[in-house]
Amino acid sequence: MVTAILNPLVQEVLDLIGIFAFALSGALLAVRKRFDVVGIAVLAEVTALGGGVFRDLVIGAVPPVAFTDLSYFTTPLVAAVVVFFWHPRLARIRRFVLFFDAIGLGVFCVAGSIKALNFGMHPLAAIALGAATAIGGGAIRDVLAGEIPALLHPESEIYAVPALLGSGLVALLAVLGALTPITSAFAALLAVVVRLLALRYGWRAPLARGGSSL
Repeated sequence: MVTAILNPLVQEVLDLIGIFAFALSGALLAVRKRFDVVGIAVLAEVTALGGGVFRDLVIGAVPPVAFTDLSYFTTPLVAAVVVFFWHPRLARIRRFVLFFDAIGLGVFCVAGSIKALNFGMHPLAAIALGAATAIGGGAIRDVLAGEIPALLHPESEIYAVPALLGSGLVALLAVLGALTPITSAFAALLAVVVRLLALRYGWRAPLARGGSSL
């Protein structure tokens, strides 16, 4: 069994950073959609916690930490309040949504993979669960906001690939016994940078040839 030995405090800090970043992206999207304060709070919560709850249910970490650690539940509310009272001008909101979403993606793919490894999951399963942790909340956010999830949108820049790269690097480092807070941060940075580069240069996953004629 491969384990990812990190200080529990480091694990929690990673989780809370990802939660806050994703909550900001959810709340900012709610503002762009003209949701009221309740809608902003709901979108912040589900974006921040959706992927982690799914991961915890799969690995058997029940009840999910989102419902046992008050800081996990209140952090998105803090982000929602920040966005409600202070947000960029409307024309700039989409850029901020994508930026914070990229940060959350990078941090969550690492934190999710580490937790899965620590619960005895095979490295390949840990990679999948790390990616699911990273993209799950964003997918729920987009569905509730009436948008096609970035994961599935044919015109969207690559979304799952950066999460898989970050999760894959975590699993490889764990197998090699080289996973540390520094290398974990590098894995998260890799995912963030790839996602931001994809947004900057329009990198997209290939489509099936001739699919439009079916």
